Amino acid sequence: MKQTFSLEHPKKKPARMGEAVRARIKKYVKRERRKPLPDDVDFWDFDCKFGYTEAEAQVVHLSSMSKHIMEAEAKGCMSFYVEILVKKGHRTKKARPAELPHDNA
Repeated sequence: MKQTFSLEHPKKKPARMGEAVRARIKKYVKRERRKPLPDDVDFWDFDCKFGYTEAEAQVVHLSSMSKHIMEAEAKGCMSFYVEILVKKGHRTKKARPAELPHDNA
């Protein structure tokens, strides 16, 4: 999904338009996560960018996308760019801390 969203509408307030954009993004992510995984993939991951224009877009985490949209609404921006691309995700094992020797004295 690469799209510039507008918060301008003759009959709707920008806050309602922002809610609609967040719902659309959530629906897109949910639909992509339902797709069957290939054998070599553990989960679907997402590369995300957000900016007021496509040229200004910066990498953000999917979980902070809603926060960025609300900030755009608060600043009074009438449009913003969102890019969400699906990629293959692979789980990595967490490094365990070295175990301390137990003193049974």
